[in-house]
Amino acid sequence: MTPNASAPRSSEPSSPSGLPTSVLVLSGMILIAALTRLLPHPPNFSPVEAVALFGGAWFASRAWALAVPLLAMFLSDLALGLANGGIYFEYFVSAHFAAVYLCIALSTVLGFGLRGRVTGPRVLGYSLAGSVLFFLLSNAAVWATAVPGHGACSLGLLPCYVSGIPFFQGTVLGTLFYSALLFGGFALLRRRLPQLAPQAL
Repeated sequence: MTPNASAPRSSEPSSPSGLPTSVLVLSGMILIAALTRLLPHPPNFSPVEAVALFGGAWFASRAWALAVPLLAMFLSDLALGLANGGIYFEYFVSAHFAAVYLCIALSTVLGFGLRGRVTGPRVLGYSLAGSVLFFLLSNAAVWATAVPGHGACSLGLLPCYVSGIPFFQGTVLGTLFYSALLFGGFALLRRRLPQLAPQAL
């Protein structure tokens, strides 16, 4: 992955749908990554932070950068709800659901810092920062809704964070894995398909 500058958006050819080719490629990559949540995986090993950083880095339109990862994750949540039944659908009205989607939005904003400066070390650093952000917000949501007397999170915020440490490893590894796939895969595609060189939309 090398530093790159945005080329004029008007130079990019459009697809039959009228959208720039890069928009479709980026959106497709993000959606596929989000849907991998339906596959068996270790706890917290997820693409949540990676798709947000990737969208923030590569969509020239900040509105699209925010909307596409949020929509992709929502579609994957719907698919998980359909696959797992009513118990999973209760997640949609939980504080944890709100915290996860807040993390996605904030991580997308974090990804804006990668615009025109996508390198391996930077993606690594931003992936670690996104993982910490997810750990802090998601565990705070668990603490805020903890039932008194049930579990470590009912004892206070610090015990809640301590109890979440074993899951932090999965968050970090998942974010690093999917960031490598998304950022590295898009870098390879741009070498083969010159029309993907400009930032999308």
